[in-house]
Amino acid sequence: MEADQSRLLFLLFLFTWRLSPEAAAEVQESSDGSAASQKTVSLTDVPATMEFIAAAEVAVIGFFQDLEIPAVSLFHSMVQNFQDVSFGISTDSEVLAHYNITRNTISLFRLVDNEKLDLESKDIERIDASKLSRFIEINSLHLVTEYNPVKAIGLFNSVIQIHLLLMMNKTSPEYEESLHRYQKAAKLFQGKILFILVDSGVKANGKVISFFKLKESQLPALAIYQNLDEAWDTLAIAEVSVEHVQNFCDGFLKGKRLRENHESEEKTPKAEL
Repeated sequence: MEADQSRLLFLLFLFTWRLSPEAAAEVQESSDGSAASQKTVSLTDVPATMEFIAAAEVAVIGFFQDLEIPAVSLFHSMVQNFQDVSFGISTDSEVLAHYNITRNTISLFRLVDNEKLDLESKDIERIDASKLSRFIEINSLHLVTEYNPVKAIGLFNSVIQIHLLLMMNKTSPEYEESLHRYQKAAKLFQGKILFILVDSGVKANGKVISFFKLKESQLPALAIYQNLDEAWDTLAIAEVSVEHVQNFCDGFLKGKRLRENHESEEKTPKAEL
């Protein structure tokens, strides 16, 4: 019963958090990325398409049989909104056949869990900007995905059931180097654990931090959560290192729970020396 309540609370934090105007702006800013221009890549054969997908953490491809439909121009308009996503387009019959495409389809490929997700074919004919943008935003999971309530939906829809959260203020002087180390650690657990960044500088993220019974004074910290049995654990760290992250994840995968040890120590009467 307690586990069910715990999971319910966690899901409520992740899925029902209403975006304030400030938080919404931050989500949009993180999606837009830099102002640097990027273009849709034309994919004319199967090898080029496979190479394009393999080179990107997240790739979105429009497989179109007809370039005159409204969805094509809409697809092109998305490119500047997602600077951390690679966009490609193909009308080549061999490419479409290779990916079992029989009608106009928009597909998202992601490296982190080797998933291919298709936008419902029936929606392509009447797609609008908000629907296409939401499909990409929800499902664009990277080796390290920055948390926001929209991304939470994609995180919980992933086949990977264990999530690791690094809770840290992005304005910290140590942030850039810490993120680099966190990304290196993420590669060690690709396909096993989803790595997530929670910016403690975003006020609303305090709900996620408090769920794991952490305080601002304990950050940066790691929190790990398993969907199947609602098991979770935390580790406050003075420094984010590959070794700290790896040891924490390995321990959790082996069933070790640091939090349980701490709670046990707190309940055990201390003998006087």
